[in-house]
Amino acid sequence: MNHDRVVRIGNASGFYGDRFSAMREMLEGGDLDYVTGDYLAELTMLILGRDRMKDPGLGYAKTFLRQMEDCLGLAIDKGVRIVANAGGVNPHGLAVALRQLAENLGIDAEVAFVDGDDLLDRVEELGLGTPLTANAYLGAFGIKTALDAGADIVVTGRVTDASLTVGPAASEFDWSYDDLDALAGAVVAGHIIECGAQATGGNYAFFTELPQMGHLGFPVAEVAADGSSVITKHPGTGGAVTVGTVTAQLLYEVGGPRYLGPDVTTRIDSIELGQAGPDRVSVGGVRGEAPPSTTKVSLNHLAGVRNEITLILTGLDIEAKAALFRQQFRAALPTVPAEMTWDLSRLDRPDAETEEQASALLRCVARDPDAKKVGRTFSATAVELALASYPGFAMTAPPGNGTPYGVFEPGYVDAAVVEHRVALQDGVVEPIPPSPLRTEVPDDTPDETSDGTTDFGPTTLLPLGSIAGARSGDKGGSANIGVWVRNPDHYAWLDETLDVAVLKELLPEMADLEVRRYRLPNLNAVNFVIEGVLGRGVAENVRFDPQAKGLGEWLRSRPVPIPVAYLQSQEK
Repeated sequence: MNHDRVVRIGNASGFYGDRFSAMREMLEGGDLDYVTGDYLAELTMLILGRDRMKDPGLGYAKTFLRQMEDCLGLAIDKGVRIVANAGGVNPHGLAVALRQLAENLGIDAEVAFVDGDDLLDRVEELGLGTPLTANAYLGAFGIKTALDAGADIVVTGRVTDASLTVGPAASEFDWSYDDLDALAGAVVAGHIIECGAQATGGNYAFFTELPQMGHLGFPVAEVAADGSSVITKHPGTGGAVTVGTVTAQLLYEVGGPRYLGPDVTTRIDSIELGQAGPDRVSVGGVRGEAPPSTTKVSLNHLAGVRNEITLILTGLDIEAKAALFRQQFRAALPTVPAEMTWDLSRLDRPDAETEEQASALLRCVARDPDAKKVGRTFSATAVELALASYPGFAMTAPPGNGTPYGVFEPGYVDAAVVEHRVALQDGVVEPIPPSPLRTEVPDDTPDETSDGTTDFGPTTLLPLGSIAGARSGDKGGSANIGVWVRNPDHYAWLDETLDVAVLKELLPEMADLEVRRYRLPNLNAVNFVIEGVLGRGVAENVRFDPQAKGLGEWLRSRPVPIPVAYLQSQEK
């Protein structure tokens, strides 16, 4: 084996709805061996499940099919192979559509698909309730098998996001389940590039320091035979690849030091990053452990129908205006929904120079299993009060119909009961056994408090974000906030200063929730997992920020005592 060889894997989609042109940009922008596309999230599985309910032939990401119509010939001509989880809840249907597309275009392309993740027909047997969708998170070896057999395009259902990168690397270097460190290294590379431009400056705390932020390039992972990698992007594309942008993405939607997957448990606390050149970050030192004996299952349930109204309250007596409307509205409703959640956002300020700055927003979200209770009548009732309520009555939108919503919950089954398989172009179907190394993985131990005994010298009260970055995101009903400092000399201060108690002081909305804290010193970071902050998931919860994408930025805006010496020694 040539240990100097690397496989170049570029990502062209971080979610269903990402930049359509990214597929062509990645294929035309530089040399690649593979292009991956991540189209699935917990909410996306619900959306695709509803598509399948309307038409059994659907349930996949239609955007990907249109991208292939535009780019399939280009990919084949350049010898670039495509791996995407765009199959959603119907990878077979997408494979059929792709084969028909290739025939129509006169292109010789072998299409394989990976399935077995869909457990909907077995939910009763497996004790998973009565969900709309039930999809196990598969690993990378089905993708590897398809590529080993010569597939030009591999589409999957619900595999782990990182498997889209691990599969090509495992195929190129013929890894087996025993190659735990190499697999873990590829998982890290896959986690970094899976969300597209988030690795090249998108959603980055220090974005004002980056060049060309108008049209960001998508990331590329150059993976070596030992699983180490270099993260980069095509020349001349916007944004940047730095230790900071890579650190931010590594902290996205993670928990403790152990990152569980179906093929390997990756030790996030072992990762070593280095700036290897302009827009080149080296990733090494990653250790892998045996994977867990169970496989996570994404379960989505249709929970009912929701509707909402938002009122504008301007000027004086904001609280009294809100109280009046709430009392009038509830009394006027023909039937009261099962759940009504009110939020008054005091965006107003005294003696405002614009009307908008003098206004607050009162929002009511209603949910009920019965669509009639939260249909158009619900929002129309608010309009009927327009001339009979508080002074300055206004709404942000006209009456609207209710919309169905779902809830997400994770399930777990023995990995051995999942029938992971790959279907090749010639009709051969190969079963993919689970890792023979799977075991009971110990829980990570949170480190919620610190000694806080070090004297860091004189301090001044400034926003945490003056020296620290953060990245936050959702995982079902929970959220994480990863906080890091760019100067390793500042980590001891961060570690001692920002514990669970301080986090709850800075973010009072979290005061009554379970919060776990994990140390990640190799990344100069601490990571917080906040349980239940998103209720029963993105589609169900009614928070102002339903996916917790802004939690980290809220935290960065809060003042903390920062050592004066650090303000002169920050990394520029």
